[in-house]
Amino acid sequence: MRTIEPQHLGALTLSRVTSDDQARPQGKFTWRMLAAVLGGESLVIFFGALAVRGLQPDQEPVVAGLTPFVLMTALAVATLVVAGLMKRPAGPGLGLFVQVLVIMSGIWLSMMILIGLIFAALYLYCLKVGRRIDREQAARALDREK
Repeated sequence: MRTIEPQHLGALTLSRVTSDDQARPQGKFTWRMLAAVLGGESLVIFFGALAVRGLQPDQEPVVAGLTPFVLMTALAVATLVVAGLMKRPAGPGLGLFVQVLVIMSGIWLSMMILIGLIFAALYLYCLKVGRRIDREQAARALDREK
């Protein structure tokens, strides 16, 4: 594997090389798609928190004196924060961690397991397709420079 110097092509930065010597793009398309998925997911999580509150009006604290409504609302806010962190290198990993937490919130509302699995599949699909599109855009930008 050889290394290359970072090249700046507008909003796209090529900085890593894979084992087959292809530059790995850090483009905008992937993080925009992932942030959109997480933004929508945060709304669904909050609606799930409201459903938990409606189904169990007299909730007992479950963790650190917090009710399921408060925990799921905090998860919805955390999901929005992670959506804002998608540009950072740790962003996609944090997004996957949020997916696990959403699935685990099925402890309080069983439908959240299905919702979490659907959003996890959508998140992984967007991650895969976004990276492919970023690679294609980087290749086109390099061809235009030549």
